[in-house]
Amino acid sequence: MKKVVGAVILCILIFVGWQIYSRTFMISEQTPRLRDISVAVEVTPVKKSSICEVGRFTGTLLPESQYIVAPKISGRLEKLFVNIGDRVKRDQLIALIDDDEFIQQVDQARAELDVARANIEESRSALSLAEREYERTQSLRTKKIVSESELDAAEAQYKAALARKKVAMAQVAQKEAELKTAQVRLDYSRIKTAWANGNGFRVIGERFVDEGTMLTANTPIVSIIDIHYLRAVIHVIERDYPRIKTGQPALITTDAFPGRIFKGEIARVAPLLKETTRQARVEIDIPNPDNVLKPGMFVRVSIEYECHENATVVPVDALVKSGEQWNIFIADRDRMKAKRIPVTLGIVSDNLAEIVQPDVSGLVVTVGQHLLENDAAISLPDAVTKPSS
Repeated sequence: MKKVVGAVILCILIFVGWQIYSRTFMISEQTPRLRDISVAVEVTPVKKSSICEVGRFTGTLLPESQYIVAPKISGRLEKLFVNIGDRVKRDQLIALIDDDEFIQQVDQARAELDVARANIEESRSALSLAEREYERTQSLRTKKIVSESELDAAEAQYKAALARKKVAMAQVAQKEAELKTAQVRLDYSRIKTAWANGNGFRVIGERFVDEGTMLTANTPIVSIIDIHYLRAVIHVIERDYPRIKTGQPALITTDAFPGRIFKGEIARVAPLLKETTRQARVEIDIPNPDNVLKPGMFVRVSIEYECHENATVVPVDALVKSGEQWNIFIADRDRMKAKRIPVTLGIVSDNLAEIVQPDVSGLVVTVGQHLLENDAAISLPDAVTKPSS
């Protein structure tokens, strides 16, 4: 009985195995291999061209110089002669503070100086009399006409007159200094522009107060900016930092002027990266002769790192990555096959990639390459399959 059951089970297993084998064989016979299926692709010629590696950053425009105009004294703002956007020159009067009090102080200091000078004249006259009296007493003393005490008294009067003259002269110097102080404070009521270099104009950037405002010392009135040159400030990460050097050219664009490119030059590179952001500050000087660029504008900056001439390039779209290896597919129009070629990349720009190794030529697949394997069948557009005349 056991032999019969075993024979039945064996027959069943043989039957199932035969069914699986036959079905698998038939499917494999009926199904064509993937590489035998033609994949429609698009191609483009491998080219020789110049290719550059460019760093792209965003930043903000700042004025070349900017400072706040503020009074050195307190008082009521009597007149403000400028407003936002006005051009100003160096030493131009831009504001007046009520100066009645300061004029009075000048007048008072001048009057006190006149009194001090009159005191000098008086002391000089007294000194002259005391000096003559002292000389006369000395002469009489030599003749034994006056006593020693009279001579001492005359000498004391002379020395006292001399001291009073010195005091009067010191008071004149003091009053002259007080007059100068009063005149300086009066000049402080006339607020003018001031900068060290250049005689060109600058621009009023902001206005902080209006006429009639009671000001204290150092209250901001207006800001003055220089926009003949602007400074673009960008921040670069650690990867790009070693490639940024002073003197490198830079191209600047802004949304305010689409299609227009402004040229600049890297002027300063920070010697450190901020610990919080791991970025370094880079400043780019931009000439602005027509003053179209304004501080505060958002800008895009392109800095060229490296350029290769006569390089072998393919579109970035043609690259296919397998693991850590980059590949391209070259189309063979004679065999209508695609050959996969592992490549070593050089510079990769926005839409082109440099092929360093191996040396490739012909037609590279740019559309459909992700469906291909090595030596896969392809179909090309008619314009590509036709031989060139």
